[in-house]
Amino acid sequence: MKTKNLLFSQLKRYSLVILLIIAIIPTGCNKDEESNVEPAPAPELPPTSSFVMDFSDFPDDDTTKHKSGYAYTYQNWWWAATNVAVWNAVLTITLVVPVAAFYESFNHQGVWDPGLNAWVWSYNFVAGGAIHLAELRGSLDANGIYWEMYISKTNVYNDFLWFSGSSNSTNTAGEWHLNENPNNPNEFLQIEWNRDVTTGEADIKYTNVKPGAPGNGGYILYGVNNSVPYDTYYTIYNANNNNLTDIEWNRTIKNGRVSDELHFGDPNWRCWDENL
Repeated sequence: MKTKNLLFSQLKRYSLVILLIIAIIPTGCNKDEESNVEPAPAPELPPTSSFVMDFSDFPDDDTTKHKSGYAYTYQNWWWAATNVAVWNAVLTITLVVPVAAFYESFNHQGVWDPGLNAWVWSYNFVAGGAIHLAELRGSLDANGIYWEMYISKTNVYNDFLWFSGSSNSTNTAGEWHLNENPNNPNEFLQIEWNRDVTTGEADIKYTNVKPGAPGNGGYILYGVNNSVPYDTYYTIYNANNNNLTDIEWNRTIKNGRVSDELHFGDPNWRCWDENL
């Protein structure tokens, strides 16, 4: 009888030990569930300057300053402005929808979606007089945050991946890849950006990467630095004629200079003053 009681007691003890071990060892289901737990609050969106080049900063024409008979003195500024205007048209015409979608994202809060394993910003916005639906997704990757912008327009297209990109963990550098439109979904523009939050220096570069396009490889680089006397610049490469145009100006005084060997016939700088 004592032997039976002893065996029974030992079996109970072993059973408790086995149950404890099973409870401690994590199961596959628990591990999967934990991987979809929101790792942190939604990340900070890349700044608007990472996506939209500032063309408004370039000194504009003021006809009230023009003096009759001296129009030729504006030719240096005019040539610089003409080259900038070509790329400005890309932003104001071709990128209307994705730019509007990106700007609107700052008015909303990202929500964690465990099914997508990403934060999602979902909202309506207006572009070209029509209502669109945007879904911006941000997920962690090895370098920081990977971004995808899906855009829908009722009865026209649905969940079109208009652009994607990445930003580093400090939100000081990254890139975007833009597809042309739902009818031509090929990538046509690459954006690279950098910024120094301490010094205020920054740059952004648009590159034409449209397959088979005559201007493929052409680019415009816009930057702000602390140089004197010119603290802002554009570098424009025209792939059609293998030509480089350099433009520098002072953001405060608005005077500047331009260099374009193909246009002027030499690599020298041509200047303009505060009256352009």
